[in-house]
Amino acid sequence: MDVFTALGSDTRRRMFTLLLQREYHITGIARVLGISVPVAAKHVKVLEAAGLVECRRFGRTLVLRGRFEPLYHALDELAGVHEVRVSTGTTVLEALKKVAGVRVERKGDMEYVTSIDGEDGLYIYEVGGEFPEVGMHRYALSRSTEVVLKKLVPVRRKVLRVRVEE
Repeated sequence: MDVFTALGSDTRRRMFTLLLQREYHITGIARVLGISVPVAAKHVKVLEAAGLVECRRFGRTLVLRGRFEPLYHALDELAGVHEVRVSTGTTVLEALKKVAGVRVERKGDMEYVTSIDGEDGLYIYEVGGEFPEVGMHRYALSRSTEVVLKKLVPVRRKVLRVRVEE
């Protein structure tokens, strides 16, 4: 099942949000959502078919947990693919400057990717599935490979309320 189809229901989106925060058994999530257990079970089956929910059995008890990975994978499939030709020793940043829609800005003595296709943000990169330990301006390409840019998206995973006492 398609992730976006599975999240097309308000009830399933609320259920998914709750299951990302903590584990629930089916009766517990039904109670929180104010729906019957059979209705909750039908929604869980849809989310499970899309891979968004993991179900574990302990005897007759079903424990549910949300999974971010299928959502991330679905969003990754929407990324555009471009090909550029460069010579050995070209840095990742120099290669990116050849791609339409990639904006690079200088801040102090450094250059950063600040926008892709008009979408401002902070970007990190992978080369051949690995996160290099140097910046894009220093990573020199020595062979044909795949460079993947990832936007750091401000999605809340945890909220920390800090109380400083004097």
